[in-house]
Amino acid sequence: MKRPTLEAVAARAGVSRATVSRVVNGQMTVTPQIRDAVMRAVDELGYVPNSAARSLVTQRTDSIALVVSEPPTRVFSEDPMFSTVIRSASLELEAADKQVVLMLGGSAQSHARIERYIASGHVDGVMLISMHGADPLPSAVARMGVPVVSYGRPAVPVPLPYVDNDNVGGAEKAVRHLLDGGRRRIATIAGPQDMIGGQDRLKGYRDALRESDRRSIVAVGDFTRESGAVAMRHLLQDDPDLDAVFVANDLMAVGALQTLRQAGRRVPDDVAVVGFDDIEAARYTEPPLTTIRHPIVEQAAAMVRLLLDLFNGGPADPVILPTELVVRDSA
Repeated sequence: MKRPTLEAVAARAGVSRATVSRVVNGQMTVTPQIRDAVMRAVDELGYVPNSAARSLVTQRTDSIALVVSEPPTRVFSEDPMFSTVIRSASLELEAADKQVVLMLGGSAQSHARIERYIASGHVDGVMLISMHGADPLPSAVARMGVPVVSYGRPAVPVPLPYVDNDNVGGAEKAVRHLLDGGRRRIATIAGPQDMIGGQDRLKGYRDALRESDRRSIVAVGDFTRESGAVAMRHLLQDDPDLDAVFVANDLMAVGALQTLRQAGRRVPDDVAVVGFDDIEAARYTEPPLTTIRHPIVEQAAAMVRLLLDLFNGGPADPVILPTELVVRDSA
């Protein structure tokens, strides 16, 4: 069957082609009665707007780039953070009638490809996730004048709107919980120090210890389970008498628990463990993991709302969400 045209809808509704175009493109310069007549004609004829033609009129693509600066092996790994953020942002954008374009930027070549795609006008806005300190994308996108929001405070000095959680305060809560439990030699497995989340959680750990006159005992991981296991081995070698560890994310904490079990250390009797994020697996570790709840779903949704507000000239103020201590058996 021949695809219905704007002219056919106009004839059925008894209005001009220009009026139909204004209605289907969401313009508000049409009376409710005429709008109803046009929409009835659209339904009766099964008219579907031509997205390319509509983009020429509205100067909008209704597509949003969700850019994750990680290689595919990291994004599609056991780390649930990426899938949770992508799913939550996609659902929020779908509710706003927007299309998600997922783009992975784990290499210089992919960065260049992403920059070209955005500069060519294929998307109305950009959401940046998992930015590292040397990542060129935040500065490049900011120069293009495209509305952009960062998931997490950017590590580079670029004035980008962002949504983050209280990483410093959350880490302080974790360490104070260990101090209140009588722990005296509290180590940390920090996250990567080219990421703001890793830096801020280490800062919160150090700030809390400084108040109690305890010394810092630090190993660094990369937010993967394997790095948590390796870092825990190093900590035990460097300080066999440590009695607690704050781990900068739950996935590394899972690895740390495995190492402690292999070393014959009882949790929490010998070593207490606190993680960060409250992923689903935290409830099923042995023992169940005490952690800091990071509102990942809410943060992703807030990122989308901030971007949509920018389209309408809204404020670009950063949004900081609170964290919460979740006490389970590991501490």
